[in-house]
Amino acid sequence: MRTTLQLEELAMLGLGIYLFSLTSFSWWLFLALFLVPDIGMLGYLINNKTGALTYNIFHHKGLAVLLFLAGIYVSNELVQLSGIILFSHASFDRILGYGLKLEKGFKFTHLGEIGKKD
Repeated sequence: MRTTLQLEELAMLGLGIYLFSLTSFSWWLFLALFLVPDIGMLGYLINNKTGALTYNIFHHKGLAVLLFLAGIYVSNELVQLSGIILFSHASFDRILGYGLKLEKGFKFTHLGEIGKKD
């Protein structure tokens, strides 16, 4: 099942890359912004609850899709780009096994505990 989920996330990453290719931005910008959503980890400097909240906001695919669609609605390519980056980054993280965080701590995700073998 883990392989199936990773393949699904790989397809979603591919979708994000495809959507980016439809924008007018240079590819270097995709690479430069790809890790920006990890800024959500800074919430862990406060506590686990805040960290989980901020991390999950920056890694939530639903929010990414809403941003992208809002960018289409208002014809704003920067808002579309934000959605594409969030979506692509979240997909990449999930390929690696990093899911949405639980309040117990950083290594506890909706995909299971990070570093724990199946």
